[in-house]
Amino acid sequence: MVDDIDSLKKDIERRMNSAIDSFKHDLAGLRSGRATAALLEPIRVEAYGSVTPITQVASITAPEARMLAVQVWDKTMVSAVDKAIRESGLGLNPMPDGQLIRVPIPQLTEERRNEMVKAAGRYTEAAKVSVRGVRRDGMDKTKAAEKNGDISKDDVKDWSDEIQKITDQYISKIDEIFSEKERDIKQV
Repeated sequence: MVDDIDSLKKDIERRMNSAIDSFKHDLAGLRSGRATAALLEPIRVEAYGSVTPITQVASITAPEARMLAVQVWDKTMVSAVDKAIRESGLGLNPMPDGQLIRVPIPQLTEERRNEMVKAAGRYTEAAKVSVRGVRRDGMDKTKAAEKNGDISKDDVKDWSDEIQKITDQYISKIDEIFSEKERDIKQV
């Protein structure tokens, strides 16, 4: 009986951690005025007859606080990488220099900062929905165990309370991460 709740808790925590990791990755793509390689990672490049992530054709570094450097490995791909960055919708203006593409990060306007906070809020809500979905699956497994006669009504209540406690902890973590990102974005 104890192994069942422990394995259920571990599975729930693993899946909720996965949701938080995904959330953090989504937020990393929102720039806060400082250069970060994660800003360009979602960009896809038309390369060798297919669309591939930029990280498979170049390395991205942040040599300065307001500059990204994209070192393209194959010089025939420089124009494709340049085009992908320009058309990414990030408002960036890359400057090719041989196989190195410099990408200056422009200063954020107040309006743009507010848009980014709203986008972070959407990511936050999606992460919470994901965590709640994991909670629902855990509750369903608990109810199924009761229906099968594996656990008692009292155990269902205890397990449900434990699952809810774990869920509340992860929702709280998501809120903390969002608050930190919001402060980061609004910082001038």
